[in-house]
Amino acid sequence: MTEPNGARMGVSKPLPSYGAPVNDSSSTPAIFHERLNLGEARLYIATAAMVAGNLLLPFALHQIPDAGRMFLPIFFFTLVAGWRFGAQAAVLTAVLSPLANHFITGMPPTPMLQEIILQSALLGALAALAAGRFKKPTLAVLTLVVLANQALVLFPTMLHAGWQPCLDALKFRLPGLLLQILGGFSVLWLMGRYLPQAGETTREA
Repeated sequence: MTEPNGARMGVSKPLPSYGAPVNDSSSTPAIFHERLNLGEARLYIATAAMVAGNLLLPFALHQIPDAGRMFLPIFFFTLVAGWRFGAQAAVLTAVLSPLANHFITGMPPTPMLQEIILQSALLGALAALAAGRFKKPTLAVLTLVVLANQALVLFPTMLHAGWQPCLDALKFRLPGLLLQILGGFSVLWLMGRYLPQAGETTREA
């Protein structure tokens, strides 16, 4: 039996070529910031997830004495919401998180609700503003966001009582500030890599 010319000459057949590209998730560009609007269902889904995070994190950390004032856990996912999903998600998270915590656990106390909501909304708005300018989170920019928030929050105290109480408050809150900077950076990068943007899953389906 005669062999084909290609086999006799030792020429291998070319591998078949397929038109569809290989779906490599590592080549998918990261999405670190998008503005969700009130008319989008994803805004409310994202807000619910952020509020749930602001419920679970305080519960986990409140096993540590005075953890609420030290680690500021109820603010953490408001920062994440502001950077990742925009100011509207941040404000909704800032308002709903303390109210949900208060309804479920009685904390924070009623006299503190308004103050915490305003401080949390300010942090989320600053994060959204920085995200709109820089897109990708960096430790330097997150540090500026967190410190700017603390400066605005502690400014009335500085006017009435001077620098020392503000410095004492910052030292006491240092674990929480580091949590916001380092933890926020890590969570935002993970979300940027693995959480699809609106319409991305539809295009891939």
